[in-house]
Amino acid sequence: MNRRTFAQSLAASAVAAMAAPALPALAAPSANAATYPLSVMLWTVFNDLPFDQRLAKVAEAGYTNVELVGEYSKWSEADFARNLAARKRLGMHFDATAGLANGVANPATQDAFLAELTQALGTMQRIECPAMIVLSGNVVPGLSRQAQHQAAIDTLKRAATLVEGKQIDGQPVRLLLECIDPEENPHYYLTSAAEAIEIVRAVNHPQVQFLYDFFHEQIAEGNLIEKLEKNIEVIGLIHVADVPGRHEPGTGEINYAGIYRKLAALHYRHAVAMEFLPTGDPVAALREARKMALSSAL
Repeated sequence: MNRRTFAQSLAASAVAAMAAPALPALAAPSANAATYPLSVMLWTVFNDLPFDQRLAKVAEAGYTNVELVGEYSKWSEADFARNLAARKRLGMHFDATAGLANGVANPATQDAFLAELTQALGTMQRIECPAMIVLSGNVVPGLSRQAQHQAAIDTLKRAATLVEGKQIDGQPVRLLLECIDPEENPHYYLTSAAEAIEIVRAVNHPQVQFLYDFFHEQIAEGNLIEKLEKNIEVIGLIHVADVPGRHEPGTGEINYAGIYRKLAALHYRHAVAMEFLPTGDPVAALREARKMALSSAL
């Protein structure tokens, strides 16, 4: 399953003010100027290999963090044993996952979302993954945008009570609300970072944050750095890919060198995850993306 397939499946199921305080860093600052850990969203690379070999390839590219889209949902007990052993052997961390079938902006599925999240927390504990990416779901026919906006707030407030005070792998368990641009999914409800941030601020809980995906926001509304500056305290994860094509930084129109410099200046501490489709050799592309992120922050 890739992110496009996941977002489309969630859309199909949907059819049938104060800033929250920042959380502790996901990792201590390294010796280089970048104060944030770098990660790889695994659906984008090495899909022809077994899971443990995919982790090895990411490690070969120089990363120690990966993000998932529920790949573990079909693992057998033997798969869990093998893949978790590989994670530990390689020194890898799972910093976030996605994969919930229900979104937060449909009041009719609020209880289903909360039940699904409750179940997912057990697996997150098992794989030592402290953050869940959550989506809004589709526009609900016959329901006003105001009603869906409020449903997202209400659902996330209830979800916050499920994770409040909980830790996994020594980190606070967090819920990360993500937008999807209208070109990728024209039926998706939450396409605007401004609205997503408004929802997160209304929830006003340190374990509910915004996932800022620069690829989606550049397509949807742009003005990337100003939103970053004004809302850094509620941003809990960043996803990186260039526009057009969702390829590596430097292939399109987004000035990622400038973004990385701004992240360093703002003392951003959470993960920056590469979620791009490499145009060439994936290991080489990931290495170059890592090099850009670290050198640009100097």
